[in-house]
Amino acid sequence: MAGSFAWREFRFWLTNYRRTWRGSIYSSVLNPVLYLGAMGLGLGTLVDAHRSAGLGGVSYLVFLAPGLLAAQAMQTAMGESTYPVLGSVKWRKVYQAAAATPLRPADIFHGHLLFTTMRLTMNCSVFLAVMAAFGTVRSAWVLAALPVGVLTGLAFATPIEAYAISLDKEQSFSLWYRFGLIPLFLFSGTFFPVTQLPGWVRPLAYITPLWHGVALCRSLSLGTATAGAALGHVAYLAALATVGVLAGQRTYRRRLYV
Repeated sequence: MAGSFAWREFRFWLTNYRRTWRGSIYSSVLNPVLYLGAMGLGLGTLVDAHRSAGLGGVSYLVFLAPGLLAAQAMQTAMGESTYPVLGSVKWRKVYQAAAATPLRPADIFHGHLLFTTMRLTMNCSVFLAVMAAFGTVRSAWVLAALPVGVLTGLAFATPIEAYAISLDKEQSFSLWYRFGLIPLFLFSGTFFPVTQLPGWVRPLAYITPLWHGVALCRSLSLGTATAGAALGHVAYLAALATVGVLAGQRTYRRRLYV
């Protein structure tokens, strides 16, 4: 029964998305094309001219593409877990309306997570298709990068949603993007190996969920993944997502049961 209630909340988000999908589909397709074209082919020409062993003997475009897959999953998760959550409880009041029905706060939270998972799956699938079109795929294991990208996004989405529901003002979101998303995007191995960072910075990069997503997506794309390393990355990301789910169930209940 609880699962069917969460599914009803998901259907609300899906119905809303049917009216707004055109505004997001263009960015979902254009972002990977522009990033891979500008950074992979443009900047990549300069990088390849001074080829570095740190790239594992592949072109910069091949090195970059799977990292950007994980990074886009993080961006999608941030986009779906900040303003949509606060807007639903503060401005549009749709969460309060749902809480006045048999839906419990946990159902509302899980339903939104189902929608976030769908958006992550869509965007990661499009990115994989663009990667293939750019000729960056080196192994059939790249198909496993799809669920890894989704898991990477959920490792961000669940704790962010859990915190966003407790806010009354949106000003902190700009700080999250400026001092959270951007540094992670730049220094978690997406654009260059973390080994190029100063020694004292590397441990900070290694504990970020984005680095785990980038490292696993890249090893799957290149066909260099090992079972032990893959399980370690998945366990880390799954643990963060699980903690976020448990926290979200508490914060949604506190905010919506008043």
